[in-house]
Amino acid sequence: MRTTFRSRLLTTTLFVGAVMAAGSASAQQVDSTVTPGAPAPGVVTQEGADTAPTATGDIVVTGTLIKNPNLVQATPVKVVGADEIDLQQANVAEELLRELPGITPSIGSAVNNGNGGASFANLRNLGSNRNVVLLDGVRLVPAELNGRFDLNNVPLALIDRVDVLTGGASTTYGADAVSGVINFITRRNFAGLEANVSQQISEEGDGSVFRADVTIGANFDDGRGNAVFSIGYQESDPIYQGARDYGFLALSSGTGGGGGSGTAVPSRFSIPGQGTRQVNADGTAFRPGNAFTAFNFNPFNVYQTPFDRFNIYGAANYEVSDDVEVYTRGIFSKNTVSTIIAPSGSFGVAVDIPLNNPFLTDALRNTFCSANGISAAACAAAANPTLTPGDAGYQTVTSALFRRATEVGPRVSEYSTQFFDYRLGARGAITDTIDWDVFGSYGESENLQSIQGYTLNSRVADSFLANNTTSCFDGTAAGCVPINWFGPQGNATWTDAAVDFLNETSTVRTRTTLAQARATISGDFGVASPLSDNPISFAVGGEYRRYSASQASDTLAASGDLGGAGGPAPNITGGYDVYEAIGELIVPLIQNRPFFQDLTVEGGIRYSSYTIDAAGDPGFNTTTWKAAGSWTPFNGLKIRGNYARAVRAPNIAELFSPVTTGLTNLQDDPCATFDDNGNRIRPNPTGTLRAICLAQGASAANVDSIAQPISGQANSTGGGNLLLDPEVGKSWTAGVVFTPTFVPRLSISVDYFNIKVDGAITSPAPGDAISACFGATGTNSPTSAACTSIRRDPLTGGLNGDPNTTPGLFLSLSNLGRLETSGIDVTANYAHDIGFAKLSLAGSMTWTDKSTFQATAASFNRDCVGYYSANCGQPIPEWQWSVRGTATVEGVDISLLWRHIGSTRYEGAAGDFVARGFDEDSRFIFEGTLPASAGRLAGRQVNFNRIEAKDYFDLTTRFNVAENLTFTAGIQNLFDIEPPLVGGEAGSTTFNSGNTFPSTYDAIGRRYVMAAKIRF
Repeated sequence: MRTTFRSRLLTTTLFVGAVMAAGSASAQQVDSTVTPGAPAPGVVTQEGADTAPTATGDIVVTGTLIKNPNLVQATPVKVVGADEIDLQQANVAEELLRELPGITPSIGSAVNNGNGGASFANLRNLGSNRNVVLLDGVRLVPAELNGRFDLNNVPLALIDRVDVLTGGASTTYGADAVSGVINFITRRNFAGLEANVSQQISEEGDGSVFRADVTIGANFDDGRGNAVFSIGYQESDPIYQGARDYGFLALSSGTGGGGGSGTAVPSRFSIPGQGTRQVNADGTAFRPGNAFTAFNFNPFNVYQTPFDRFNIYGAANYEVSDDVEVYTRGIFSKNTVSTIIAPSGSFGVAVDIPLNNPFLTDALRNTFCSANGISAAACAAAANPTLTPGDAGYQTVTSALFRRATEVGPRVSEYSTQFFDYRLGARGAITDTIDWDVFGSYGESENLQSIQGYTLNSRVADSFLANNTTSCFDGTAAGCVPINWFGPQGNATWTDAAVDFLNETSTVRTRTTLAQARATISGDFGVASPLSDNPISFAVGGEYRRYSASQASDTLAASGDLGGAGGPAPNITGGYDVYEAIGELIVPLIQNRPFFQDLTVEGGIRYSSYTIDAAGDPGFNTTTWKAAGSWTPFNGLKIRGNYARAVRAPNIAELFSPVTTGLTNLQDDPCATFDDNGNRIRPNPTGTLRAICLAQGASAANVDSIAQPISGQANSTGGGNLLLDPEVGKSWTAGVVFTPTFVPRLSISVDYFNIKVDGAITSPAPGDAISACFGATGTNSPTSAACTSIRRDPLTGGLNGDPNTTPGLFLSLSNLGRLETSGIDVTANYAHDIGFAKLSLAGSMTWTDKSTFQATAASFNRDCVGYYSANCGQPIPEWQWSVRGTATVEGVDISLLWRHIGSTRYEGAAGDFVARGFDEDSRFIFEGTLPASAGRLAGRQVNFNRIEAKDYFDLTTRFNVAENLTFTAGIQNLFDIEPPLVGGEAGSTTFNSGNTFPSTYDAIGRRYVMAAKIRF
């Protein structure tokens, strides 16, 4: 897996050649896309946004249904233009968005274990299900049952700009827009041919990303119509964690040494009264004590998921008369995302071991017999190789098996998605100032997950049921092969027939549909305020949406029989209808008066009626509204503010998912006396603590030998709830926009935001469930519901194990949650011509004051700003900014992007750690010199409790090599900044992977990108 020096040398040579080519072409006079007076590349304010027609001729102003190209709203909107997209050379929309301040990285290309084949955006850290992603102001069919749109389907080649609006936008766009909207605006009437091709590769020579797009458009019938068609292809190769020194070995967040999984090789078995014990290297006896060699799963995992995409986009509009225009738009995408994780196996599955199993040595058998109270004579008699079930003297012992089936190979889930969404509409004029617009659209998304390399728990159990080496007992599955689970890795019993018996391919098919229709009338009344020049504008309309979704699993996936799948994938079917009435009003009150160059107020309201596809469910009705205003006392200064009431209706997954047991993240189990490497960490539980552990399902035989959750993962049980109501969000913003006349081409905006969500549809964080029973705010009673709702593995007493016997933590959905976030956004833009060069600067900064989550009124109100943990997920820095500076010299653009991510610390290090659910033994993780067991990183000084601020720089050069040919060369992560090390249990598994947080920090290293664009 390691990259050779030769491949790195080749990559560097190619880049140097590109830079030399850039220098030789710099004498050519070309028109740069950055010109003085125009918004600089980067994030700009809405004041710098272009509201010209889209590819379908539509005018889109994000945040309102009133189509007015001169309108600048009171609601702040960040805008990312096509030029910034071009300079960043982002290949998918998620990569572009995750680097914007105010957007927390969500599921995307850096997520491996937890990626379901789609990419999402998380605005303001309120959850990726609380913002709406739009294309030209219209929803598209979601990718899954949580109602989220897959950003992999955004046709970036056609995107002119991206608008990010903060705060409740449900009045304009309906439910789910609690934290805001992300609106991708397609390019306006396109005529000509444009072809793009790009190649990206890391300095290590891996992670190649190839992308090509071709777009063609034309005007026809004397300009009455326009049609555009685009086709694209992308292919991304994986980057394995084992290919980086900092990711090669799974590190324990608690010890700093080699961590990994307790599902290891050789096997571990639960022994009554002794915890779990690992078989020695030759399989003849158990190792002394509880310590074991953990399995290093990191080399199998990836920092960049393999990805293939083929997409088509087409749009057209035609004026059938002077007053009527028809328009259409269609999108098709087929993409495949592969996730690759360490081999499957038995993750605590209960197995019955016949005492005459042919692979049991006398030492192993005697240990099992002694621990299970079987006399020496009975044990010896049961070893008779002729005994079969039902015979006198035949005996078995039950044990939890932890063994990695490395012989089967890695677990691979291939997610193949086919997506299409088609829109057809017409618009026209009623009067000179009033227009109408009617459209309908329908979309489908189908995701087929092919699950490969997973062993079956039932067949693992069957493979023990034998008294000889060639055949299993009657009653086992067809084709059963006896396997020596006690022996070393790859022993002779792991034949092709054995692997075929254990391993089956499974499938899960997820299908979603969205049918919608909207009719609006907008314009102005032809009347104005006595003190205003512009008339009062309005929009009224109605909207209908029909959502349906299903998840269909085969028997293996639905039953939870797949080893290491994290629980069953149940069959789910559901849907709902929404009928809505909408009204918006913008009233210019005073214009062109002393101290009142402009004073405008606006408002809106939307009434929604939901019908749920469930017998006896009456549905629900919601009302959202907004009120906003802006005041420009004189040219160059605008003061603005808005207040909005938004709602989020429960989605299909939250309503219809059955209760199942899966996995959550938990580093510390208060009942545990051993760490996840089998080393003692605290005394045996006594008193009330011991009584609680026993009440939760631990037994007298295992309560003194409970181990911490394996790899920081514990079982949890939860599901949907048809009694859920919509949650309510209340948001307000207040800010100023400064565009001084004495400094031309300078604009600065400062906006405060505050968003609160009451009745939030949430489930408790793992720390909440533990704290409710064991913590300072807990009941500390073995009979309390908070304690007895936690259910343990009867064989080990731990919170890992067979989902059928170990429910773990109970994390149910309810409307008892509360979320709140607040902070300040600052955006600045400046451009200047200094004669020999044109300079531009664009920057966006977010200061996050709070980001709180409270699961119930009795739970701790957890503020995650400045922290990371399994409860908070990934790091939420207080300060983030992104600044791009561009110089155009002799027609060549040289651009530098600076991204800053503020410092954070482990949540257990908070001053109020006890109230947050941490105890003295778990509040801190490793700090010091990494030990020899850390492998290649041994001797490095680290502090897993703190992540220092990180600064990343990307350098891009862009120039014309011919009249219609533009070439771009860039270096991403210019100074090859390594990601911070925190081990593998410092956050949620989805985002804490490869010893770091690869969605937040660059885990790939320095990368080179080359791109060419030809235009006619």
